Amino acid sequence: MIFSTAFAVTAEHAEEVGAFYTDAHFWVNVAFLLVFALAYRPVMRAISAALDARAAKIRARLDEAHTLREDAQEMLAAYQRKQNEAAKEAEAIIAHARAEAQRLAEQAAMDLEESLKRREQMALERIAQAEAAAVREVQDHAVDVAVAAARQVLSQSITADQAVKLVDSAIHDLPRLLH
Repeated sequence: MIFSTAFAVTAEHAEEVGAFYTDAHFWVNVAFLLVFALAYRPVMRAISAALDARAAKIRARLDEAHTLREDAQEMLAAYQRKQNEAAKEAEAIIAHARAEAQRLAEQAAMDLEESLKRREQMALERIAQAEAAAVREVQDHAVDVAVAAARQVLSQSITADQAVKLVDSAIHDLPRLLH
């Protein structure tokens, strides 16, 4: 019933107003559609240009990000190569240090052996010198003992006249023995 009343009022109102093109609402709607139709193309161009610009910015950022990623990968690879080279160099230094330590150990062993040989030689020379000194000491002591024994024998077996003759003979032979 409400609808039938509403249609009745609209139909009555339509008879009073007249044709649809005489109604203000119609012309407002037509004006709106004309403005919308006329503005559609420029507005769409502006929206499309804004979207295209935003897409270009995003594309540029993506390209920049891609370029940065590639640069980062290249730098990573370069640093990994440098790290590998540094590791190889460190291994070479360690190998060189080990070889040098081995060489120094061998040199130290040879120096120690030579030092021991020199000390042994010096000890043998000291022993030889000590033996020579002992032999001289023994010879000197033997001479002293022989002289003392000869003196004792001579003093007991030689008379005073024989002693004087021996002293005179020794004095006479002295110039010949000194030259």
